[in-house]
Amino acid sequence: MPEDKPDRNVSLRAAVARRITALRQQRGLSLSALALRAGIGKGTLSELEAGTRNPTLETLYALAGPLGVPLTGLLGDEAGRSISDGVVDARLLKVRLHDDGGTTEVFWLTIAAPGTRVSPPHGPGTVEHLRVVRGSARVGPIGAEQEVRAGDSHSWRGDTAHGYGSTSGAEGVLTIETPGVQP
Repeated sequence: MPEDKPDRNVSLRAAVARRITALRQQRGLSLSALALRAGIGKGTLSELEAGTRNPTLETLYALAGPLGVPLTGLLGDEAGRSISDGVVDARLLKVRLHDDGGTTEVFWLTIAAPGTRVSPPHGPGTVEHLRVVRGSARVGPIGAEQEVRAGDSHSWRGDTAHGYGSTSGAEGVLTIETPGVQP
């Protein structure tokens, strides 16, 4: 590989590793405590922090909740960043940090067929909106998912476990609104 073109996976792994480690330490959590809260293995977390393991969307969402940050708090806010778990691929289009500490993240979302993925709860008050552009998706809180076809949209609370799925494949724009500090 030419030296002037660094491997994007390596730079993403290193950036995610630094962010996870810094946030964990700022919150006074041990590796074991964060792994337990996130529902992931301590070895997985250790490898992520060492930058030797590729982060998946599922793992980053599992960590974002207990760390109290939106996905971009771990992934970074550089437009074009992409993260996948084999079923769902999310490419960051835009992130907006609000004066009150809230965040609006906009992703191009691709859901592979056939596939489903469960996302753990995000921070309190988080709301997600999906506008399907191609195909159809089944999204929303676990047990109350809704079918969304091309041209339609659906919103749901992201602070409960929720799912993404598709039998035919789907593409669309996902907006995640995380509130700031409540007065």
